[in-house]
Amino acid sequence: MLTKVLSISGKPGLYKLISTTKNLNIVESLLDGKRVPVYLTEKVVALSDVSIYTTEEDVPLREVFRKIKEKENGEKTTLGSKSSNAEVFRYFGEVLPNYDTEKVYASDIKKILSWYNILIGNGIDFEKVEAKTEEPAGNEPENNEK
Repeated sequence: MLTKVLSISGKPGLYKLISTTKNLNIVESLLDGKRVPVYLTEKVVALSDVSIYTTEEDVPLREVFRKIKEKENGEKTTLGSKSSNAEVFRYFGEVLPNYDTEKVYASDIKKILSWYNILIGNGIDFEKVEAKTEEPAGNEPENNEK
């Protein structure tokens, strides 16, 4: 399910992909349910493409969410954007002990915890692994980063 859950640079929260056209995507906010257009010029990342740096190999975000879910017994976490950096580092060390402390910042952890709470609150199953689908030739997504 995480292939259709998106983070959009400059916009709060997470979005579910509703429709795709040649020039834009229609997404629905998981916070308020409003649908908005997202143009190719905006930086969009599917949560399935995100991984966390560790001292060994990168860990997919889905695995981190699964570990948080185990720790929280399927409930939302009480930590969030207002928590101190020391609290979030301690918490994340319990969830993913081998995370790279030089590359993973407190702001990253707070965002991950916020995303986790949004997913749990919307009943999204992030543990389900989707099969990768091949894009037809000529329909490669464009990289339009600013």
